[in-house]
Amino acid sequence: MQHATFAFDEIGRIPLPGDNVAIATRRLEAGTRIVHEGQSLTLDYTVMEGHRFAIRPIAPGEHLLSWELPFGVATRAIAPGHYVINPTTLGALGQRNLDFALPPAPNFEEDTQVYTLDEATFRPAEAPAPHAETRTFMGYKRSAARGVGTRNTIVLLGTTSQTGGFVTQLADRLRGVADAHPNLDGIVPAAHTEGGAAKPNNLGLLLRTLAGFMVNPNVGAVLAVDYGTEPVTNRMLEDYMRRHGYPLGEVRHRFLTLEGGFEQELDRAEAVVRSWVPEVAGDARTAESLRHLKVGMQCGGSDAFSGISGNPLQGWVAKELIRYGGAASLAETDELIGAEPYVLSKVRDLDTAQRFLDLVARFRERAGWHGASAEGNPSGGNMYRGLYNIALKSIGAAQKKDPETRLDYVIEYGEAMPETGYYFMDSPGNDLESIAGQVASGCNMIFFATGNGSITNFPFVPTIKIVTTTERYELLPSEMDVNAGAYLEGTPMEELGRQTFELTVQVASGQLSAGERAGHSQVQIWRDWAQTDGSRLASLLEAQEPQGLPLPLRPVAGAAAPADFAVARGADGGPLGRIGLIVPTSLCAGQVAAGIAEELNRSGPLARYVTLPHTEGCGNSGGNAEQLFARAMVGYALHPAVGECLLLEHGCEKTHNDYMRRRIAAAGEDPSRFGYASIQLDGGIDAVSRKVTGWFAQRPAAEDGERRTKIGLDGLRIGLMASGPLPAAAVREAAALTSLIVQAGGTVAVPENSSLLEHAAYRELFEEETPAPSLAYGDSIREDGFHIMATPTGHWVETMTGLAATGVELIVALVHERPMQAHPFVPVLQVSGDASLYATYRDDLDLLLPQQAGEGTERLLGLTRETLERRYAPKLQGKGNTGIQFTRGLLGVSL
Repeated sequence: MQHATFAFDEIGRIPLPGDNVAIATRRLEAGTRIVHEGQSLTLDYTVMEGHRFAIRPIAPGEHLLSWELPFGVATRAIAPGHYVINPTTLGALGQRNLDFALPPAPNFEEDTQVYTLDEATFRPAEAPAPHAETRTFMGYKRSAARGVGTRNTIVLLGTTSQTGGFVTQLADRLRGVADAHPNLDGIVPAAHTEGGAAKPNNLGLLLRTLAGFMVNPNVGAVLAVDYGTEPVTNRMLEDYMRRHGYPLGEVRHRFLTLEGGFEQELDRAEAVVRSWVPEVAGDARTAESLRHLKVGMQCGGSDAFSGISGNPLQGWVAKELIRYGGAASLAETDELIGAEPYVLSKVRDLDTAQRFLDLVARFRERAGWHGASAEGNPSGGNMYRGLYNIALKSIGAAQKKDPETRLDYVIEYGEAMPETGYYFMDSPGNDLESIAGQVASGCNMIFFATGNGSITNFPFVPTIKIVTTTERYELLPSEMDVNAGAYLEGTPMEELGRQTFELTVQVASGQLSAGERAGHSQVQIWRDWAQTDGSRLASLLEAQEPQGLPLPLRPVAGAAAPADFAVARGADGGPLGRIGLIVPTSLCAGQVAAGIAEELNRSGPLARYVTLPHTEGCGNSGGNAEQLFARAMVGYALHPAVGECLLLEHGCEKTHNDYMRRRIAAAGEDPSRFGYASIQLDGGIDAVSRKVTGWFAQRPAAEDGERRTKIGLDGLRIGLMASGPLPAAAVREAAALTSLIVQAGGTVAVPENSSLLEHAAYRELFEEETPAPSLAYGDSIREDGFHIMATPTGHWVETMTGLAATGVELIVALVHERPMQAHPFVPVLQVSGDASLYATYRDDLDLLLPQQAGEGTERLLGLTRETLERRYAPKLQGKGNTGIQFTRGLLGVSL
């Protein structure tokens, strides 16, 4: 077979002359000959784009070098032309459906070393010389303490996750209002996942982040919404801001505590926001110095070229901005491990250098509490695109700091950036969590370099997306702003930098970025972590998963099944009105999935389409966090209410489509009956949208046909949830309902954290003390009967998300203080035994349980039948107060 021969410059890049490996700029087949420095070398295996091959002999024990920094040590002799690969990347590639052979064994391994600062030889660095002239952009001038905004936005802030559904629905009500006002850039929700569980360990940074959001210069007005009873409240936030000197009085704001029904409170909130519109829209752009521009720098969906084109481009623009008096923020602590020599090559002073190293050490320690390594950040998608380990990822990520730029300040997550200069902010590698901290610090612009085409945008801070290669840019032209791949093709960095700098000024002055044009927005604050030391680590790592076997129950005396109970089902025995489900395999695909579902709901063949946008699949690790998430996602794919299911990957995540295919097969299902689509590989948002809608169009809605009747309760699968203390009468009705269904052969599942299990009236069902969980979080129910689901969270939505994934077709929720968020597609009947509570929330609660014993059970069964037959819709579900969020368990931690 004839093999191709190339000059090196046609197919490879070497970041710095001292490197002993090169990066393939295209896929190169095994046997390809390459002429480099007058010598010919032959590839022993196929090398994918972005992967590395040796260009010099490397002896066993010798370091492999990129950017003249070590990223591993050879375990055997590596000849020029040999594909270099480590064990983790070989394992990750083994999960992919590749059309070529992989090496049978790795040839290098990690050689992580903790960097030590040599104080004796340390020398403070000079800052780059400032520009003599002043440049301006057109911005919204706020107070001296707040700075200048690049946008003028009304922000609807859910103080905790519990009001996320409220602010999202409020934004939907106000959609289009800003269109009539040129100087009002939007009315946007900022809904997040935090503050919804008792005693959060991230309380300090959560309050700091929310405070920073409120005074960010891009905010024209902000409405902060709570219920007043959460673990984090508006009162706590306001007190924090006043104690720490935030200029709260210099921003239009209102702290709104919800006290009545959902629609009633939406009316009240809408009136507040509408009253602000004329005043906020009256703000005008004026010419302001670039010293007011503060840019947060990020990279996500990174590849081997991020450190060659995209990140150096960010660094070049940031250097110029600082020379004009502006500021830039580097972040993602764990993505700089291994690059410390480069980051600290130029530093303002010794204290700043030591502070940086202290935060890296703290990050390592926090990861260790959870059985994770801070070095475990790279995703399967990173490895697929050539970032074999954290050292390579970090060396490339650190290129966001130009060689001429010095590190001026090191700050905490969300801490303010009052001075000009180059900052480092502590944060996880999770892009969205890191961006939230930079916005809280005062950044009014985000740069985002991506090799794989990550699609993200913050609601009220514009993002300029820089893609690393021309090939990816051409796949996603509507989603990307800058093609840094031009540098790989010969455009000088200075020329590309000047072009990007001018684009930055234009976007800061009001030109829409690609993400803004597409309407993308996501918010995720650094997520809570369960452990604050390592004392429980061993026992948690050794904990055994439940086996899925139902638990024995005693029958409840006097509880009798109604003789005429029957539920109508479809012709195949399945639920009526089954949905089309789009499962985003990671957070990166959530926005696109939501847009496609909205399109399908206008014209698709099924009655309803649903997606489950979430925060997982990338940037978390520790214990079994990934397993919790993946298991629950498979549970949703297999859910009986789902008629057709398609999995949508972004393309660079840990839990990509090939990963999910394997998980589905391991669950005993045929992966081929599901649809699969990839935002990257299918050519971008427009192309993948056409593919997904076309796939569903080929699967017309199943006709219910001649409905058959399931006599009795044996076909029911329900979940029981409870919030807070409950009246004894309500608990007895829950126990009777449980007994009737289970004794008839049906299924009831209760989360481990339910207050029902604390009540004597419910525990009488058990033949022993409250038994251990029989079902893992989010695991599909395989045997009917009574189950307790392991629930390593105290968060209502995370609990509900896992319970619904088990396959229950309906959830009965006994509520204490107020109605709670509902599920996107599993009906949630919210009931109460408290007459005064029901009087307050009668428009949101589905049932007031009567005091007469047995009547409540009869009414619950009647409402269950009506709901499953689609003759009744739970009230809050219809109003859109829904949520989805997967727990990371006790050992999950953001990386």
